[in-house]
This record gives sequence, structure tokens and C-alpha cells, in this order.
Amino acid sequence: MTTTAPTDTTTRAPWSTKNKVGLGLAMAYALTNLPSAILPTPEGAEAGPPMSILVACSVLSAVAIVAGIVAWRNGSRPAARLTAASMIIVTLTSLPAFFVDVPAGIKILVAAGVVLTVVFTVLIFSPGKRN
Repeated sequence: MTTTAPTDTTTRAPWSTKNKVGLGLAMAYALTNLPSAILPTPEGAEAGPPMSILVACSVLSAVAIVAGIVAWRNGSRPAARLTAASMIIVTLTSLPAFFVDVPAGIKILVAAGVVLTVVFTVLIFSPGKRN
């Protein structure tokens, strides 16, 4: 007796509540990072990211927002992975704040961003609803 796998690849597992919360958090985090390039580090400030990093964060945040919308509307797992990956890269660009002399408030914000990124990544990648 042989069994065959279903060949219909257009059927997608519906998003669970966890997945939707993760996508929503990721898109909200992307919205907060979107204006990075238009709000650069003030002149004369001791430490701050270079303009190239700020532009990259803005572009990746825009990619994450668009991919998140596509993932939400179409149930696309690849778009959800792109959303998470874009925001993970944005978060990685903030990690040098832990190793330079910046105010403690900045370090707390970066730590909160890291925790938020871990939370929404776990939620996005959790299994969808079972049919």
C-alpha cells in the first residue's frame, strides 16, 4: 500500500493568532525604524550610526512592511520569513550600541528591540492552524 502526498501546493495553512500577533509586532517595529534615514544623528553627537546604516535600516524596514502586508493578506510563509529576516538584520545593526560609550537609555532601547525581535520571530515561525 502506497500513499502519496497531496500535490496541491496552493493550499496554505491559515495564520494562527500567534502568527498574526508576530506579524503585527514586526510591522509595528518596522514602522518605528522606517524614518531612520530622515532622522540622522545630530552633528557633533559623540556616537551614532553612520548614514549608510540608517539608510539600510529604512530600506529594510520598508521591505519588512510590504512583505508583512503580503504575508498577512495572502498567507505567504516566504513573505513572513522575509519580514522577520529584514527586521533581524535591522536589529543586528543596533548591537554595536552595547560596545560603545552611549547613554544607558539607548542601551535599554536596543535591548528592548532585541527582545522584541526574538518574540516576534518566534511568533511568526510558530506553526499555523491545523486543518
